Amino acid sequence: MSKSDCFPSRNVLASIAAPMVNQSDLPFRKLVRGYDATLVYTQMLLPERLLDDQEYLDFHLRGLGGPEDRPVVVQLCGNDPETVVKAARKMQVHCDAIDLNLGCPQEAARDAHYGAYLLGQKDWPLVESIVSSMSHSLIVPVSAKLRLCQPASATLDLAQRLENVGASWITLHARTVSARRRRQGAADLEQVKRLKENLTTPVVSNGNVRLWKDVEANRAVTGADGMMVGETLLGNPCLFANVLPDPVDISREYLDLCREDPGTATIETVRTHVRHFIDHQCSRRPWFNKFRAELTQCESLDDIEYTLRKVQRWRGFSPSAADPAAEAEECEEEHEKTLDDVLDAIALLRN
Repeated sequence: MSKSDCFPSRNVLASIAAPMVNQSDLPFRKLVRGYDATLVYTQMLLPERLLDDQEYLDFHLRGLGGPEDRPVVVQLCGNDPETVVKAARKMQVHCDAIDLNLGCPQEAARDAHYGAYLLGQKDWPLVESIVSSMSHSLIVPVSAKLRLCQPASATLDLAQRLENVGASWITLHARTVSARRRRQGAADLEQVKRLKENLTTPVVSNGNVRLWKDVEANRAVTGADGMMVGETLLGNPCLFANVLPDPVDISREYLDLCREDPGTATIETVRTHVRHFIDHQCSRRPWFNKFRAELTQCESLDDIEYTLRKVQRWRGFSPSAADPAAEAEECEEEHEKTLDDVLDAIALLRN
């Protein structure tokens, strides 16, 4: 794949799954791709750990860029051009582009001086050096994802500088950095529009999307070449297909993908995804807190599957009669419930 082939045609809106910490695992990337995401990102990866921690490297390479995981963008952070380039070289044969994170607002990014904390003008030469070094050293395209500079009007200046040193596209999450309140206020889509009107490379808009109609409205305002969505996809991974799935069905579909690619998502990651799927539509149900408590105790995919069967009963659906395991579990629970009732009755008689 050449450096010009990764980003979809400007004539077609790119539907992009954002990089999300511990949530952009391979099964989730495959899930959203199955519902019309045209480009997916890995989570932000730490160059130093890719270079010095073999277990970390092996885990994040597992399944990356396989037949059902293309095109995929690996996102890196960092503030040292040589280190970032070395890490990028390890990843480039497994992906279709490398993205530099200039938007991470977390305290860890502030303390280590990367992500959105490189947006101050004093760091622009460093940022240009990183992007330029990657562009001249890698066989895949290089992009950058940034937040608004301060003042916001300076964002265009930085974006043009990055374009000039080799960035193949720019993604703008049009909010300023805040470690404690990452999404404080609405994204300023006029700033995305300003980039689109003044850059020659593609521009991706990130922010202000909760429903499919927001994707259309965002593009109408910005004219962006791509729409990147993050946390909304965690609740509804079918957003780009303009579908609201049954929360249990989509949870099971995700679990099936986890079984197809074992070892690519930790059980903590799987639990978090399933919680988001159920939370998105059922957070006000009387049983939701019980579900969350039980999910926290799950230690395997089968445990999660069992909890989802309970969710179906709580929602008023019976397990499939064609599923002997589910039927046996239901009978066992009914037996336990009956036994508990008997014990309660005996306790009352003794009193």
